[in-house]
Amino acid sequence: MAIDKNQKNQNPLFQKIAQVGRRSHQVKDSHINLSHGSGGKAMSDLIHDVFVKNFHNEILSQLEDQASFDLSTLGKLGDRLAFTTDSYVVDPLFFPGGNIGDLAVNGTINDLAVGGAKPLYLSCSMILEEGLPLETLRKVVGSMQHAAQKAGVQIVTGDTKVVHRGCADKLFINTAGIGIIPQGIKISPRHIQPGDMVIINGEIGNHGAAILIARGELELETDIESDSQPLHELVGEIIKVCPHIHAMRDVTRGGLATVLNEFAQTANLGIKINEQTIPIREEVSGMCEILGLDPLYLANEGKIVVVVPQEQAELVLSTMQDHPLGKQAAIIGQVVEQLPGIVFLKTVFGAERMVDMLVGEQLPRIC
Repeated sequence: MAIDKNQKNQNPLFQKIAQVGRRSHQVKDSHINLSHGSGGKAMSDLIHDVFVKNFHNEILSQLEDQASFDLSTLGKLGDRLAFTTDSYVVDPLFFPGGNIGDLAVNGTINDLAVGGAKPLYLSCSMILEEGLPLETLRKVVGSMQHAAQKAGVQIVTGDTKVVHRGCADKLFINTAGIGIIPQGIKISPRHIQPGDMVIINGEIGNHGAAILIARGELELETDIESDSQPLHELVGEIIKVCPHIHAMRDVTRGGLATVLNEFAQTANLGIKINEQTIPIREEVSGMCEILGLDPLYLANEGKIVVVVPQEQAELVLSTMQDHPLGKQAAIIGQVVEQLPGIVFLKTVFGAERMVDMLVGEQLPRIC
């Protein structure tokens, strides 16, 4: 027997069903538990209340297993797709100048930017440890959305997994990013030539120093903050004045020394850098002296090294210095033919020493 609409509205059973269909998706737990990764109601509530609410955009709101894009629209921005992925396990989760959330967004944006790409879309996958406070997760996700909005990118898809207590350290994040490379932009260390100049956009080592201090391993009073920041707008300005950049890379784990060694080995050329011209904060330098660390190997999260033809170096330098993220930019070295594949440092005393790649790990779980 058919039930008319009025009978449905008055029937307690149908009212209950309707209420379930209109669930508010609010997480009432104070800490992550295994049910939040079970694929059931608790997980649905977590996804809607924490992730969808913060990352809301037209693509994500479809809640499909994948994000889909209009290829014709992407094609108008360039002729090549850039794709990258990275994982973040930094300890502690919160540190001076940022946290694991904005670090993940900025780091992925920068990996796209140094290839000349315009970053557009990010994914976000999280591995959560049972017992993680929901408030901590909300703060991290809020920071991710703030960083994404500031950079003009969208977080459009993701995944959530929960592991037993003790099987992870609070929270790990994996992000992947998609961007479009404009036509004619081909940046690679294979293009490096003898005589090219090496430029960095500012002080090295601030991120590594901030993490070390945040761990409470040093009783230092300092205002050093992580340099975590998105660099795509700075890169865009550089490309405008120098479309034929020979090489560019963001300086993260392994520090400046490792990036320069990668350049030298790929190009099969030598690189000479000058210690006096490398920007470094006095407090970071002092901390390294106390601990026996080399600032050339300290991690960064907002620094890029650019290798450009000699005749365009001053123009690129002034362009960087005119941008808020490049005010302390400096020319720090030059590409040479001698001793290919090796990086040399001219010290403040006038001597030269070889700078090798990082061996081992100065500071684990730095990003």
